[in-house]
Amino acid sequence: MEWKKHIEDLQKKKAAGTLKESLNNAITKMIPSERYGVLFSGGIDSTFIAFVCKQLGKSFTCYCVGLENSEDIIEAEKVAKELDLQLKKRIFSLDEAEEIIRKTVKMLGSADVMQVGVGSTISAAAELALKDNTPLLFSGLGSEEIFAGYQRHEESKDINEECWKGLVNMYERDMLRDNAISKALGVTFLVPFLDQEVIVEAMAIEGSEKIKDGLKKVPLRKIAEEMGIPKEIAERKKKAAQYGSKFDRAILRLAKRNGYRYKKDYLESLR
Repeated sequence: MEWKKHIEDLQKKKAAGTLKESLNNAITKMIPSERYGVLFSGGIDSTFIAFVCKQLGKSFTCYCVGLENSEDIIEAEKVAKELDLQLKKRIFSLDEAEEIIRKTVKMLGSADVMQVGVGSTISAAAELALKDNTPLLFSGLGSEEIFAGYQRHEESKDINEECWKGLVNMYERDMLRDNAISKALGVTFLVPFLDQEVIVEAMAIEGSEKIKDGLKKVPLRKIAEEMGIPKEIAERKKKAAQYGSKFDRAILRLAKRNGYRYKKDYLESLR
């Protein structure tokens, strides 16, 4: 992987720095002069971004979406109250979710269940932000890969090697999806966890330091606590976007309502 070698070469050449500095710098330099927001779920990634922006005295809004009893909305409300963040949420009915899912399938040109579930969550939050005339949105994309946030990292014999593989695969798995949504809706996603210096610092950390006692993304959580984010928030274990928002559950319910046994078959009908 040439890209991996490039990062490793940078690790050897760069002056001593810290991950905390790199993360703060990445967020700070991406903050636009125009109105902006944060795609927010109450998880460590979006919370960390919002916390840094808040510390810098910036004015912004956090946006969270989901269906009724969505875990993400419940947690986002708790975190926003604890950290004094401005939060806007929208709870979707099943019929409203179907319209978002339909539009997302067409945007992505795909009936892939995972892609549509994640994409529906992102596009719904982006549309909520656009109602505020806020097309610039911070996203936590990349954090799962550089800090080993997935189950496959925990199950891997070499955690960092799995991180490298994930980073390489991000273009087809995540970026094409987000770029399609960005283009269709006219929004721009700001991704500080994919800043080159952040990747350099994060990937210099031993894989064994990223997952401890079943807790993933340990380095990011430690920095969050050091900066003042309460431990219970910093260590919250979060479901993937499509599950935390309940959009995946909505796809299943809609499939059954429309007479389909499988979620993918239902999504294919929307193309």
